[in-house]
Amino acid sequence: MERIAADKWYAVRRLADDVTYICEPFIQEFYRCNIWHVRGRDRDMLVDSGMGVVSLRNHVPLVTERALIAVASHTHFDHIGCHHEFECRAVHSAEADLLAHPTRENTLAEPYVTDGIFDALPPEPYCSTCYAVKKAPATRILDDGDRIDLGDRSFEVIHTPGHSPGGIALYEKATETLFSGDILYDGPLIEDTYHSNAADYIASMERLLNLPVRIVHGGHFPSFDGERYRQLITGWLNEKQKTT
Repeated sequence: MERIAADKWYAVRRLADDVTYICEPFIQEFYRCNIWHVRGRDRDMLVDSGMGVVSLRNHVPLVTERALIAVASHTHFDHIGCHHEFECRAVHSAEADLLAHPTRENTLAEPYVTDGIFDALPPEPYCSTCYAVKKAPATRILDDGDRIDLGDRSFEVIHTPGHSPGGIALYEKATETLFSGDILYDGPLIEDTYHSNAADYIASMERLLNLPVRIVHGGHFPSFDGERYRQLITGWLNEKQKTT
């Protein structure tokens, strides 16, 4: 399979509200984490950091321009691979141990990381069977209701267990913007990982449904508006009711 040079690995696109979308386009869409950069007055925020197969700091200058807090929406391999590159790292208390002590198993790298998830491979010496997330102990532990303050912007931490025990969403009331992680995106949701919980997933979805949302930036797949947000949650909850 073709290998891609490190300086071509990432794609970057500026969106509205000082949000920038960063992704690894050579990873197939289902496995490709959305990396979100948010500009604030006093510091910036990074929501998730990709697989870590190519340095984010070395090849996306945006993430080194100013003080930055790297937040993990949860601790699966595709979301925390470059967290070790940042001095300030935040994660929910329920997954702090995973961020500090990642393994191929507890980050789901095993069995998901194979050459088959790529359309083209990262540069050498990358090896799928050798891949592992590096330790990145949190410098800040997050819990439900906490706020991440960027100076002129404030994001509320919403604990959304279900996909994983320490999953979080980040909500900016002023712009009605939600960074939803993997609890909700516009694609097939994963509800059967080793630490998923069906009852928690339903409770998280019911809670999110009541949130006034204008735009959603999920952990995977394209962003969507508030109408689609409510449609996705309502449809998902209706399907659950049919099977119970």
